[in-house]
Amino acid sequence: MTIAVLGAGMVGRAIALDLAGRYHVSAFDVSEDNLALLRKRNPQIKTQKADLSSYESYPQLLEDVDLIVTAVPGFMGYKTLEAAIHCGKNIVDISFFPEDVLQLDKLAKEKGVTVITDCGVAPGMSNFIIGRYNEEMKINAFEIYVGGLPKVRKKPFQYKAPFSPADVIEEYTRPARLMENGFIVTKPALSEVEWIHFDEVGTLEAFNTDGLRSLLFTMPHIKNQKEKTLRYPGHVDIIISLKESNFFSETPIDVGGVKVSPLKVTSQILFNEWKLGLEEEELTVMKVILHGESKIIEWNLLDYFDKETKISSMARTTGYTCTAAVNLIAEHLFNEKGVFPPELVGKHKACFDFVLNYLKKRKVNWIVKQ
Repeated sequence: MTIAVLGAGMVGRAIALDLAGRYHVSAFDVSEDNLALLRKRNPQIKTQKADLSSYESYPQLLEDVDLIVTAVPGFMGYKTLEAAIHCGKNIVDISFFPEDVLQLDKLAKEKGVTVITDCGVAPGMSNFIIGRYNEEMKINAFEIYVGGLPKVRKKPFQYKAPFSPADVIEEYTRPARLMENGFIVTKPALSEVEWIHFDEVGTLEAFNTDGLRSLLFTMPHIKNQKEKTLRYPGHVDIIISLKESNFFSETPIDVGGVKVSPLKVTSQILFNEWKLGLEEEELTVMKVILHGESKIIEWNLLDYFDKETKISSMARTTGYTCTAAVNLIAEHLFNEKGVFPPELVGKHKACFDFVLNYLKKRKVNWIVKQ
C-alpha cells in the first residue's frame, strides 16, 4: 500500500515516519526544508515539493496512491480535504479547519470513500473516548482539557507552538461553541478562565476554545459539553491584551504610507517567538471527564518529548492517533463510506481498543480512573 502525506510539518513528519515502517510513503509539502528534514530521518520516504493549494493538481499528484493523510494548516484544510475526496481515495485528516466537515459527507459517499477526520489528540482521541463510552453508559456531561506546553517556561508567553502559529492565533480568536443545558452557546475564545492542578505539571489555566466541533452535532443528547485549552498561568492575560489592542485584526492600517495587516505582522513576530526547536523538550497534558448517572470516569494523558526518536510530544500524541486511524482503514477494521469524526469510529469497541493499543506500543499511555 502506498500512502500520501499532504504536509510535512512537525506533525506531518511524525506521521510519515511512523507509517514508513509498514507502508510505502510519499510526502508532499511546499517547503523544501520540511522535506529535507524528513529525508534525513528516513531516506526511503519519497518526497516531492508541491503547492498543495493548487487543488487542480491533485488527480495527477495522487494518482498512484491508495490512501491519503491530510496534514495541512487549518486555513486550507477544507479545500484540501474536498480535493482529496474528489480523487476517490480513503483519507484520514488532521487539518482542524473551521468549516463543517460533515458537509463533505455526501461527496465522500458518492465517491465511495472512507474519511476519518479531526483525528488528532483533541479533537481526536477525546472524541474516540466519548464515542466509546456513549455506547456503554448515559453521559450527562463531559469536559475536555488539553494543552501542549514547553518544558522550560520562558517569559513572557511561556509557550511554544507545536504546530502552525497561524492556527494557534485562530484558536485564540475563533468564538468557542459549547453545549449548555442542551443548547449550543457561543462564547469568546479565552473566556471563563479557571485554574486546574495537575500533580506532575502544577497549576495550569484553562480557557474556552472551539474544540468540540463535531461532538456538538453527533452527541446532542449530551446536554453539557465543554472543551478548554491549557496554558501556564499568565499566558491568557497577555493574549487578551494583544487581542483587545487589535494586534490580531486583519484590517490594514497605514504605517508610513504603507498598508499593513496587524495580524500578519503579529503572526510573523509570534512565529519567531513561539517556534519550537527541533529537539526542544515539551509535553502534552490532557484530561477527559465523563459524568454519568452514578459515576464519573476520567481519562488522563501526560506525554513528553521522546529523547530516543527526537519526536515532540504533540507530534506523537496527534500524529500517532492519526496513523492508528490509517491502520484501521488499511486493515479493514473500519470501512464505512462517508465522513466520520472519531466518535463515530470509536463507538466500535474493536476500533477503540485498536487505537489505544496502537498508542501504547508507541509509549503514548492513556490512564483511566473511575
